[in-house]
Amino acid sequence: MPGHFARVRMVWARYLLTAGLQSCRCRVRYHVKRHYGFIPDDVKSLRALVNPDISKIRNIGIMAHIDAGKTTTTERMLYYSGYTRALGDVDDGDTVTDFMAQERERGITIQSAAVTFDWRSHRINLIDTPGHVDFTLEVERALRVLDGAVAVFDASAGVEAQTLTVWRQAEKHHIPCVCFLNKMDKPAANLSFSIESIRQKLKANPVLLQIPVGSGKNFTGVVDLLTNQKLIWKIKSMGDDGRMFESKPLDQSDEPELMQEVNEARAALIEQVADLDDEFAELLLTDFSDNFDAVPPVKLQEAVRRLTLARKGVPVLCGSSLRNKGVQPLLDAIIAYLPAPNERHHDLVRWYKDDLCALAFKVLHDKQRGPLVFLRIYSGTLKPQTAVHNINRNSIERMSRLLVPFADQNVEIPSMTAGNIALTVGLKQTVTGDTIVSSKASAAAAALRAHSDNGAGEKRGDHATVLLSGVEVPDPVFFCTIEPPTMAKQADLENALNCLQREDPSLKVRVDPDSGQTVLCGMGELHIEIIHDRIRREYGIETDLGPLQVAYRETVLHEASTADTLDRTFGERRHVVTVELGVRPVDSASGSCDFAFTEEVEGKLSQEMKDAVENGVQSSYLQGPLLGYPLLGVTTLIHSVNIEPGTSPAMVSACVSRCMDKALRLAGGQVLEPVMSLEVTVEEEQLGSVLGDLAQRRGTVRDIQSRHDNKVLLATVPLAEMMGYSTILRTITSGNATFSLELDTYKAMNPQDQNTLLKRVAGLL
Repeated sequence: MPGHFARVRMVWARYLLTAGLQSCRCRVRYHVKRHYGFIPDDVKSLRALVNPDISKIRNIGIMAHIDAGKTTTTERMLYYSGYTRALGDVDDGDTVTDFMAQERERGITIQSAAVTFDWRSHRINLIDTPGHVDFTLEVERALRVLDGAVAVFDASAGVEAQTLTVWRQAEKHHIPCVCFLNKMDKPAANLSFSIESIRQKLKANPVLLQIPVGSGKNFTGVVDLLTNQKLIWKIKSMGDDGRMFESKPLDQSDEPELMQEVNEARAALIEQVADLDDEFAELLLTDFSDNFDAVPPVKLQEAVRRLTLARKGVPVLCGSSLRNKGVQPLLDAIIAYLPAPNERHHDLVRWYKDDLCALAFKVLHDKQRGPLVFLRIYSGTLKPQTAVHNINRNSIERMSRLLVPFADQNVEIPSMTAGNIALTVGLKQTVTGDTIVSSKASAAAAALRAHSDNGAGEKRGDHATVLLSGVEVPDPVFFCTIEPPTMAKQADLENALNCLQREDPSLKVRVDPDSGQTVLCGMGELHIEIIHDRIRREYGIETDLGPLQVAYRETVLHEASTADTLDRTFGERRHVVTVELGVRPVDSASGSCDFAFTEEVEGKLSQEMKDAVENGVQSSYLQGPLLGYPLLGVTTLIHSVNIEPGTSPAMVSACVSRCMDKALRLAGGQVLEPVMSLEVTVEEEQLGSVLGDLAQRRGTVRDIQSRHDNKVLLATVPLAEMMGYSTILRTITSGNATFSLELDTYKAMNPQDQNTLLKRVAGLL
């Protein structure tokens, strides 16, 4: 305990210095190791410092395509806020949020990392997310609990493949966004191209708030279109940290071309905002009809904020994080335009009132402290040394410690209120997607309020209406076997895989029923490679991986109906059930299987027996009739279910499952293979080599676009043909090409390829 108080005193002293730095904006050099601070020295009360007013909180994520500059932008935010004393660099492997060994070696973000810092009297809880498609779940679960997002773009490339993916994820969760056009110092950086790609590819309304001053290596700053202020960073050397910049109003001494560009852009901004916001349009027509340009900047800013929160438009700013230009205005924009937690309307906040309600969205394993669970608090207060109720697990757990997350370093605190993101110690059963409340009684009370709230939330079980929606986990697309070096290490390997699965829900582990081998299922080659490396480094087990295989799917070709009867006697109890059902194919691209009862069956069966029938149907969907792959695009109709008294639900499930297997075999099987969307950026003279290689991979070219001096190839290609593609592409283009992959759909294999696959699985090839 004395050590804890000593650390807090040290942190407070640290923030006294940084608070002074922020207020006077002095240029100071530090020659010490990186240091992390948390509690500012403007002490009013510990509670106010640890738990600021909810209107002063911003929960945001940084999202982008790989290598757009997310982590570098995050690093600059931490530095300018006073959270770090030195600027980290991705290439040097010393950034705060990329703390895993694999991240620092590869120079990419693999898992999302949370940091908390202050900026202009606001608390910013920031999550830096990966840009690689293999780790898209990290983006998904971060966006699930955030209130706003910063989308970072490479200004020379505009919207890229993974940008589309993360943008769709933000759209799904209704997240307001701010766009940051990074890398404006690149020779190929193009503002109008990037704006148009946002408009065309993301179907968004970009609201341009800044104009760059200079281009390429001559990029020196921006002009704020709201205030007509010119912000210039006079970077004199590579070591200049960009903390100081010059802010002055535009005047007649500035270049005429810049003045004209700013005037035109500001007029377009005012017109665009007026078109999208009725309140601002009325203000213009009422008070500034003679001169629209005279509208006060604060009124324009308020209108832009309304557009952002309503998701009618996305503010666009620009800069160069690596060159330390434009990040401070981006921080100001986060506070000005992105919502506070109380501006995001969640029904559960109303139902739980002041009782605790939180969502577990991430789990990490610490060798000393055990599982560390990240919680987003939606209502109530969280305190250490208290018991909480996990609705999903129907269990009570005791939380021993409460921490504020700072990447791989954390600070212990006495309590945390609604709107914040917390890190907890002691929740041993909680997993990603679980809802945490103060007690069963509070959940029951919330369920009653939900039930009576204008008829909303009809009860489906005890607390179905008061569960926070969890995190949607995508299906794996690759799998391979994994074996320990000796059988003595099998238990250790199982423990490691259990821990890693709890951390990463997109990792699936199963045991092959025929061979007894352990099988890893993941989102891609890199994903499985990282898991393999973590088992070696973190758990000290040298494992062997089998060959990587594609996770195919199956569907049915025709409609088929059948019936089955199960008659079993156990002791003195006889179980008799007869089932009649039919299966038929639907659009396999939808990626789902469904089932339904006829009206007669629906009204006759009890809920317990309906659940038993559903269990039987769903278990059959997990194993197709051809190769045992999960099914897609199948719907089942239950025509009749006759159950003798005394028959157990387990026997009903067994009969339905057996009947399903018969119907699926009668309907005929078809293998579906995952088809990927491929985007390759390559120099024009090497395009022919890439196209030739793609033709050998059963690829289909959709489009070839021009991007500055490069060509962008858009294609679809079966995932099975993409094994080791990064190495091949690097070879045929001499390392001058980049590519990205995203799962597009599942398509039926042609008969020849399907027969080849069947023979290979049967061991005939």
